Amino acid sequence: MVSLPDPDPSSSASPEIRSVLVLGGGSAGLLAALTLKRMHPSLAVTVVHSSEIGTIGVGEGTTAVFPAHLFETLGISKEEFYTEAQPTWKQGIRFLWGPRDEFFYDFEFQYDQQFQGLPKPTGYYARMECTDLSQACALMQRNKAFTTGPLGKPVIKGQYAFHIENHRLVTCLETIARRNGVEFADDTLDRTMAADGQVTALHFKSGEIRTADLYIDASGFRAELIGKALEEPFNSFSGSLFCDRAVIGGWERTDEPIAPYTTAETMDHGWCWQIEHETFINRGYVYSSQFVSDADAEAELLAKNPKISTTPRIVKFRSGRYERNWVGNVVAVGNASGFVEPLEATALAQIIYESRWLAESLRRTAGKPDDAMRASYNRIVGIAWDEIRDFLAFHYKFNTRLETPFWKHCRENTSLGNYEDLYRLYRELGPNPALLAQALPARPNIYGVEGFLAMLVGMQVHYDRLHLASGGEMDTFNRHRQGIAAKAKNGLSVREALDAIRRPSWQWT
Repeated sequence: MVSLPDPDPSSSASPEIRSVLVLGGGSAGLLAALTLKRMHPSLAVTVVHSSEIGTIGVGEGTTAVFPAHLFETLGISKEEFYTEAQPTWKQGIRFLWGPRDEFFYDFEFQYDQQFQGLPKPTGYYARMECTDLSQACALMQRNKAFTTGPLGKPVIKGQYAFHIENHRLVTCLETIARRNGVEFADDTLDRTMAADGQVTALHFKSGEIRTADLYIDASGFRAELIGKALEEPFNSFSGSLFCDRAVIGGWERTDEPIAPYTTAETMDHGWCWQIEHETFINRGYVYSSQFVSDADAEAELLAKNPKISTTPRIVKFRSGRYERNWVGNVVAVGNASGFVEPLEATALAQIIYESRWLAESLRRTAGKPDDAMRASYNRIVGIAWDEIRDFLAFHYKFNTRLETPFWKHCRENTSLGNYEDLYRLYRELGPNPALLAQALPARPNIYGVEGFLAMLVGMQVHYDRLHLASGGEMDTFNRHRQGIAAKAKNGLSVREALDAIRRPSWQWT
């Protein structure tokens, strides 16, 4: 969490917030409602969702922020979540990206560390070989989910994440939210009444008129409240992120092993994800309509994935964020707040950040947020969205895997935004996390120096100050890697771990 300012007695404060209306019942609305209700039990929270409006549902991946929030912050039962949501595990991302055959990005620390007995951090020794630098990385390389503990059971701890089917996630969160006192209504918004930068009432097709002290806009791309009603300006990320389409498909799993990672694969005009559910494999091709037609993008996806059995569907999007996410008595979360490509793991993490910062803002002001608190919230959320933009820009700027017009355009035209100085320092000094951390812009620093180094070293981006390691140093480096690898080799696969937690003898701790 990021430190928020104390309330300013001289600032204009709102009346006490006692009721919250959440417009939208997807993962964004449910996570926001559940977080507010769990952290502020006295709030009256109502979710209004419309069964007439479908969800995107491209197959959800998460980051390690998600299980930590659910189990530690909100206190949700692991037994209930695993039973109802039926997730599989994700230790990170396998990148088919840049000049290496592959490299792995995990939620631990591969590069923001220094092995004992070595004079330099690990990145200096990983120019040619970047495997087995962390336990999570070693597990992914061997298609293992977790290390093995006593009695052959999986050790389910650490910085892991999930793959979850969208409808199971939404159903599970709604059940838990209802049990925690969140009210629900199925209705479709007809029009919004607003005056003086505030929403005054929501009129629904049923004839119902609803009001609240605070409105959460979780209406997705439509941004009914923050965008349409309050007309908040939208900041495009088109200077860094050129993709604006995705074609999505998948197939029922047969004998394929369940991989403990999301795959990100370079395509001719963008990139393709693969998300691993227990019974289904989800594939989606993110591309730029400036460089390829929808029909040709679909043809490329199908040619590389002949197992796809669902009818491919096209999703159009724009990457960017609203200038402010908290305007008057409206707070936007999820896709109504901003969007950076179909990256569900990033989107869910951002929803959690937004919900927690909102809950903390209400706590710090005793439910009476003032102008200073709203401004602080908007500053922090804006920084978070911009950091996501710039982090993704590194993926595009330095991917040398293909020489297609799209990728040439990315390398020549992608802006690194607020992280240009970090790259310049990396070019001069190399993968030194302590020194590069000095170039990180203002918090929240979601990815930290580790995230940027994972991509720069993974893509073998050149730096000037090479370290010519001695034979003894490389022997020490490899001994550490061998120790990490030995533990991973005896790990359990996703299937073995799922079988273990479903046995009657399994107990969550």
